[in-house]
Amino acid sequence: MEKKTIREAYADFFKALSLNSVAAAKIDSSNVYQLANPKNRKLMDKLVEDNLLPESHLENVENFLDFYNQVKSGKSGLILMEHYSNTDLPAFLYMLEHSGNSDLADLSKRTVAIAGMKLNEDNPIVRAFAESFTRVVIYPTRSLTKNEEKAQSEEEAKEEMLKARKINLAAMRAMDDCKKRGEVILVFPSGTRYRSGHPETKRGLREIDSYLRLFDIAICVSINGSILEIQDGKEDMLSDLVGPDKLVFTSSSVIECKKFRSEYLATLPENEPDPKQKMIDKIMDILEVQHENVEKTRLA
Repeated sequence: MEKKTIREAYADFFKALSLNSVAAAKIDSSNVYQLANPKNRKLMDKLVEDNLLPESHLENVENFLDFYNQVKSGKSGLILMEHYSNTDLPAFLYMLEHSGNSDLADLSKRTVAIAGMKLNEDNPIVRAFAESFTRVVIYPTRSLTKNEEKAQSEEEAKEEMLKARKINLAAMRAMDDCKKRGEVILVFPSGTRYRSGHPETKRGLREIDSYLRLFDIAICVSINGSILEIQDGKEDMLSDLVGPDKLVFTSSSVIECKKFRSEYLATLPENEPDPKQKMIDKIMDILEVQHENVEKTRLA
């Protein structure tokens, strides 16, 4: 059966999301922490439920539970997750919440995602989609670079850089508050969805190294399967094709961030020009190996 775009298949759904929407259309340093909209969360859960095949599951549940228990005992926790579609986060949190395990359901409630400003500012429907989940909004480096290139003057470029600094400083403070509340930060280290045939979209961002320095523990979560498929050449998120799939979310063993980081950096040559990039390349390698191992048997 030919897949429809999510816009075609869920037109009424998006109308309801938009009517419920309360999130800010413009991001500044005062509104980077945005609580989930419970009305829209219910709608997103229905979208996931419609398309999640019954064989979908969490792999290495013991690692998710080890991570949760360490967070509950007071450690700050970071989830580093692959990124294929805009339903990665909704599906992950839905599966945690409906796992039948109360600790995993609580992990779902504690999870706060890092989101780029684009989700709030580019399209009101995408904003309504994104506000289904609690998030800390940042000004991504990629977006800043693009906006600086578009700037009409040096003064305009400086203003954009200042805006980015203010937003990202506020985001760092918001993340610190999350840690104090025992919330978990989830970040997509690639900073964008993977596009088949475009390997650069699967490269980790060097600034993710700073997250490893800020948190006590982390898990790397790979994703196999997706209920949304990006159409090549179409950046409009509502042009993604929707359809049922078997999803598998797999967790690595719990990583002690500082120890992991220092031990890996010690293996690099002293004259390594970009150790931060090498560090995140290592994280992406862990995710890729997990992904490939699961994919071998996922549809068998």
